[in-house]
Amino acid sequence: MNALSRANGARPLRSRLMTIAAAILMGATLAACSGTSKQKDTYIEGTVEDLYNRGTDLLLAKEYKQAAKFFNEVDRQHPYSSWAARAQLMAGYSYYKAGEYTTAAATLDRFIRLHPGFRDVAYAYYLRGLIQFDQVRDVKHDQSHTGKATNAFQAVVRRYPNSRYARDARRKLVILEDHAAARQLEVGRYYQRRRQHLAAINRFKVVIEKYQTTRQVPEALHRMAESYSALGVKPEARRMAAVLGYNYPASEWYVDSYELVENRRIARPKPRKKQNFIDRVIDFLF
Repeated sequence: MNALSRANGARPLRSRLMTIAAAILMGATLAACSGTSKQKDTYIEGTVEDLYNRGTDLLLAKEYKQAAKFFNEVDRQHPYSSWAARAQLMAGYSYYKAGEYTTAAATLDRFIRLHPGFRDVAYAYYLRGLIQFDQVRDVKHDQSHTGKATNAFQAVVRRYPNSRYARDARRKLVILEDHAAARQLEVGRYYQRRRQHLAAINRFKVVIEKYQTTRQVPEALHRMAESYSALGVKPEARRMAAVLGYNYPASEWYVDSYELVENRRIARPKPRKKQNFIDRVIDFLF
């Protein structure tokens, strides 16, 4: 191949390489522009006062996710300011109001870890309890949030017994205890329906021994009388009915137990209405 042929063959190759290089350069430029645009969307620069006030305004406008962004920027851009700790707490509250419970809990955990002596740390503990309390489900479902809410509110009462949050924490602990007892009853009734009476009795015993002050105890005593009767252990069935009658003589469950052990019917009160978790909360509060 002569020099002219080599030169002619080189031009197309050089041209293709230049085209590829130009395409790569253009792609890099577009990526850089895109990155810059994205940064403009997420990066918010401002003074402590501007960022905090903007977050507060958005919070009042119920723009909770946007509010959390501004509070986070206070903490990120001005970590040593006197407003940083409060902004962390407000970010946790904003996530809670937005229904982003996992992020809210993580934000509050970080706040408590970094600012254990902050004047409003009691509220952070209380808010952690509310996050779990709002996720408590009906007794037929998983009750992990019941236990977590109980632990969180117990921490409030134990650490800050004289705080303004401790009173409501105690009230919610009563509700949660009743709910936990109702869960044990539900499981016990499940075993009863399947004629697994020994397993059922063990669940009812938990209610009687661990949740003695709840409203579930009268039914637990009656259910134990039912299961003992089904097993043919009549003396124990009578004993459960007697304990029920002695401690809760006006209980409608005593009527059921009396009929069971005496094998005769008596006048019935109005039918019971089953309550879910929300109904019990309303009854307790009002």
